[in-house]
Amino acid sequence: MRPRLRHALAATAASALLIPALAACGEPEVGLGEDTATGFDAVEIAGDQGKAPEVTWNAVMEVDEPEQETLVEGDGPEITGDTKASVYVYIGNGTTKSKAYSDWDNGQPMEMSPGDDSVSEAFSSLLDGAAVGSRVASVTDASEVFGEAGNAQLGVGNADTVLIVMDVMEEVVPPEPVDVPASAMPKIVEKGGEPTGFDFSGMAAPDPEGDLQRTVVKQGKGPAATLDSTVKVNYLGQVYQGEKPFDESYSKGQPTEFALNSVVQGWTYGLEGMKQGSRVILGIPPRYGYGESGNSQAGIKGTDTLYFVVDIVEVK
Repeated sequence: MRPRLRHALAATAASALLIPALAACGEPEVGLGEDTATGFDAVEIAGDQGKAPEVTWNAVMEVDEPEQETLVEGDGPEITGDTKASVYVYIGNGTTKSKAYSDWDNGQPMEMSPGDDSVSEAFSSLLDGAAVGSRVASVTDASEVFGEAGNAQLGVGNADTVLIVMDVMEEVVPPEPVDVPASAMPKIVEKGGEPTGFDFSGMAAPDPEGDLQRTVVKQGKGPAATLDSTVKVNYLGQVYQGEKPFDESYSKGQPTEFALNSVVQGWTYGLEGMKQGSRVILGIPPRYGYGESGNSQAGIKGTDTLYFVVDIVEVK
């Protein structure tokens, strides 16, 4: 596994960058002679904001021009520019009258900014100006969302129509990492010069509501990582008082590469500004890691603080 949102080394944003990695929900055949309707006339969307939308297809959807609607008007701050929001996204195929993707199936929202160039215009324009607490929706052609090729993995052809439903949950305020001395972090256990785990003896239990903490063990001399960087790292992750790491890359003989803006906040903002060649220890409380849901596959509870040792091999 890799550390996540963002779900820790893979985030989920509904963008041209990340959508191809999402799992398809099936590819039903379009029946011959089915009724068609234009735009929102082809579909009914019900259910409470924040919960999975109840989508009923009245007909095969055709789209003359992209349309947007506000289904629920929120009373929170508007999301504009580079402001980042936590959002749930549903994508429906209007041609096959089926669900293509839903964040509710993952149990975790995405983080998205309307000013992020990596986000498809279909998503950024829908989010831009939406207030926290809103449910907004749009209908458009697949090419406007995924490009001319469509998205075969999601079962969306390039000539299909697409329904997007987005629930804007909250404004995301990036954390400021707190630099702490090595004595405040667990000790790195090594074998043959490579980390094999952490020693938590003598260390006080961390506050699950505490800060994102960082210790620079070794300061590199290469280029510094920015939010737009792609980095190559070796890492090891372990929960506080965990008997063994839940994940690591050192024994695999190959570093992991990822876009810094595509991972959990603890990694994104903990590694921002760190130089190539650095070794850092990160202490990541739940809200900057796997959230309240934790990660059952890795044995991580929603109250666990995560500790990582990260060697930054390359910054691009």
